Amino acid sequence: MSRFTKVLVVSPLSDGRTWVLREEFGYDLHEEGSGDTVDVPVGFVTDFASVPRALWWLLPTWGRYGNAAVIHDFCYWDQSRGRCEADRIFWESMQVLGVRRWARVLLFSSVRLFGWAAWWGNRRRRRRSVVKITARMPEKSAETRHDHIRQMPRKDLA
Repeated sequence: MSRFTKVLVVSPLSDGRTWVLREEFGYDLHEEGSGDTVDVPVGFVTDFASVPRALWWLLPTWGRYGNAAVIHDFCYWDQSRGRCEADRIFWESMQVLGVRRWARVLLFSSVRLFGWAAWWGNRRRRRRSVVKITARMPEKSAETRHDHIRQMPRKDLA
């Protein structure tokens, strides 16, 4: 069975919506030790699940599905796998976490219907050399994601 490789360790940024990974985090697909792993690097910036504010009473941005949302965010950013595969990984990882079926269906359906905007937005940001991996770890509670999401020379994006 699939599994997450480590405990997720994050720190919040001052905007209250963005978090930065303090330790590497990953997910083994299909079964433990399969060799097919999504590895999220230290310093990756995530917003967990991108749920519209009006629905937070039903599905907050963080819940049992939080680890799966970080893996999904990274897959959408990295784009080394296709969008459909990234969404399938999201579904599988939510199952591993024991997310209730109604929540899995709602979250998965949402990314299938509306995820294209995030996918193409990330593609445009990558072309502009915007990187969602921090240059340094936050040290002050007043720091925002804009202090950490940075521009990199194109050669470093490979």
